[in-house]
Amino acid sequence: MTISLSDYESGAEYDGDYDAAITKLQKRLAHVQVAHIVHGKRAIVLFEGWDAAGKGGIIQRLTSEWDPRNFEVWPIKAPTEEERDRHFLWRFWQRLPANGDIAVFDRSWYGRVLVERVENFASEKAWKRGYDEINEFEAQQVDSGTTIVKMFIHVSQKTQDKRLAGRLDHPWKRWKTGLEDYRNRAKRNEYLDAMHDMFRRTDTRWAPWHVVDGNDKKVARITALTLIADALEAGVDMTPPQLDPEVEKVARAALGL
Repeated sequence: MTISLSDYESGAEYDGDYDAAITKLQKRLAHVQVAHIVHGKRAIVLFEGWDAAGKGGIIQRLTSEWDPRNFEVWPIKAPTEEERDRHFLWRFWQRLPANGDIAVFDRSWYGRVLVERVENFASEKAWKRGYDEINEFEAQQVDSGTTIVKMFIHVSQKTQDKRLAGRLDHPWKRWKTGLEDYRNRAKRNEYLDAMHDMFRRTDTRWAPWHVVDGNDKKVARITALTLIADALEAGVDMTPPQLDPEVEKVARAALGL
């Protein structure tokens, strides 16, 4: 089925107990992380979407109850000179998770077919070849036992403009906006074309896309965390780990139990 971003612009407000729902989801995600640790499973959660769509807020709530020793958040920016000298996927190979770890990508290898395409940072031949390279890269990860969850956070132009204006007025949020936000905004139609091509070419059975309506932040956070929890649970044994009998014996003796 073709993904159309216009289907994710209702902006409906959250009508439940948001705090209770987030707390419940974070507890669930904490258990998901433990399952990955004890069973030695790997996972990748990647986020794409518009500037000011709310990716950072979702990531903060996704990882808030995770043990920091077993996850890493990778904020992906423009490649360095060293990275530009190599294949575009090279820098992502360096950031893949080890057994028991979860890697979170705030933007990802999809820059090849989005910003690099629209801004002419890559040749047409290179970004067109990128679709197959990305699909093969993701298939390799999944075949080796890594779960991949791909999230796209969508907002309307009206919502994006409101949030960008808010960053200008808030002294502690001004650092979050820059010239590239407005460069990208000016080419929204070109980006929409690139996004729809990206969905059409890379929404695969082994690594499907999940699109979230980000026009209401509370709804977006609940929706995104639920989708991520569902996908990660499907890729790991969620049976709680057994207590080591020797550890239990020593602990009970030491604690007088």
